[in-house]
Amino acid sequence: MILQFVLTFEKQNKKAMSSARVAVVTGSNKGIGFAVVKELCKQFSGVVYLTARDEGRGKAAVAELESAGLHPRFFQLDLDDEASIIRLRDHLQQQYGGLDILVNNAAIAYKNDSTASVIEQAENILRVNFTETLNVCNLLFPLLRPGARVVNVSSSLGIPTKIPNVEIRKKFTDQNLTVEKLVNIVQQFIESVRAGTHQKEGWGNSMYVVSKVALSALTRVQHKAFLNDPRPDIVINHIDPGYVSTDMTDHLGPLTPEEGAVSTVYAALLPPGTTSPRGDFIWFDKRILDWETTTGV
Repeated sequence: MILQFVLTFEKQNKKAMSSARVAVVTGSNKGIGFAVVKELCKQFSGVVYLTARDEGRGKAAVAELESAGLHPRFFQLDLDDEASIIRLRDHLQQQYGGLDILVNNAAIAYKNDSTASVIEQAENILRVNFTETLNVCNLLFPLLRPGARVVNVSSSLGIPTKIPNVEIRKKFTDQNLTVEKLVNIVQQFIESVRAGTHQKEGWGNSMYVVSKVALSALTRVQHKAFLNDPRPDIVINHIDPGYVSTDMTDHLGPLTPEEGAVSTVYAALLPPGTTSPRGDFIWFDKRILDWETTTGV
């Protein structure tokens, strides 16, 4: 189905397409995403899109990079608004006929002192960090060209060993896991939070941990799909940016956003024919860790 979509689109829009390569970074008007855009503007020989929910903040971020002699382009993108994802998809189709780099960076977290209910936090964090990121993938993956690179920004907390219950861990690391099964696992977690049984069942009490474990598990499923994709050399990896000084961490992390961007930019710019890393969990210092067993050290 994906191949048919690509071929049909190319036939209809061949004359209108730019030959430029193109990269998209979600949630990139500040923090790690902003630093990733900055580095891609320096290192990637193509067009780089900075995206943000708020148009004013996004354009201000672009202006800041332009003042440094860089030339990103802006596109308004709100993962909560599927119409904005579709607008981005259609824009990329019409202007470029494809996509070469996709960095799924957009994510949310709640502060420790948040007054939001546990179920509100669970629903919102899992929706943005997993479900809506999956939706971005479903809508933009058909545009990926041969040799494309996809990076899912996970976390040092997005590892199975952060979930107390061994049987729950096995669900995420199952070699026969599918997207459908993973969606069901996430829904089971939300239902257990709603019932107030999630800690007793062994999920732990961090909604963010579960969201990032789910995103990393999704990456592994997507990797297997790309191995069988008719478009050659599409590589996907999931990364830990490290503990970075951003708004999300209350600027407590020891790493700068530029340091936090290192593993993402590395994965986004892997050369043609890369055999490793491929479907791997890349630590902030570019080491490949065994996602299933690592404790994050």
